[in-house]
Amino acid sequence: MVFLIGEIGVNWNGDLDIARQLMVVAKQNNLNSVKFQSFSKEIVKDHPLSETLLESSISEKNIQQIDDLAKEIGIDWFATPMYPEAVSLLEPYVKRYKIREYDGRVLAKNSTSKLIDAILETGKDVIISSQALPSKLNSTGKVDWIYCVPKYPCSLGDLDFTKLSFFKGFSNHCPHIIAPLCASILGAKIIEVHMTLNKNGNFVDNNVSFDPSDLQQLSNLISSSEKIKK
Repeated sequence: MVFLIGEIGVNWNGDLDIARQLMVVAKQNNLNSVKFQSFSKEIVKDHPLSETLLESSISEKNIQQIDDLAKEIGIDWFATPMYPEAVSLLEPYVKRYKIREYDGRVLAKNSTSKLIDAILETGKDVIISSQALPSKLNSTGKVDWIYCVPKYPCSLGDLDFTKLSFFKGFSNHCPHIIAPLCASILGAKIIEVHMTLNKNGNFVDNNVSFDPSDLQQLSNLISSSEKIKK
């Protein structure tokens, strides 16, 4: 079965009510997990929306509330740490980690960093986004590489699904649901898509995000394709 991840990311603007609504949407549409991000002030200091990004980052001030919401709704959650100390913050709460494409490029070249080492040393499962073909890693946890084109948004023409045979799944930045659906049909076992409550709302990643209607359609189509495969 496909493990379907809803990337809430920064599309909750630090508003716990929005985070809750997005988790409910994910649960209602049979998504297996939702994902957030955790970054430092230094990482986003030059971004024009740095304050909004920091409010939506998983931090000491909101992590317990996010965990409580997920437990209340009954959905798994995890995050992408972007600096080493974020791993220690997340460690008591999450079952797995995500390594973003920027850091996945480092791993694909058989190199490493303090952040990557901190994640792998937890021994927990890790999902790694990469456009480059993955390398082999020594880890006590399960490491799954997923194909990702780091363009926001990318077009259908940017995607090379012949690469999927080298990856376990697909991380989507294409605004058309046909992209993750095709990846699923072609055998991807992990599908990650960005979520939003409203495509016309003031959310940073809206140009690559699916709203509740899109998610319902995508989830139903993936479920139908899985039944056909059986």
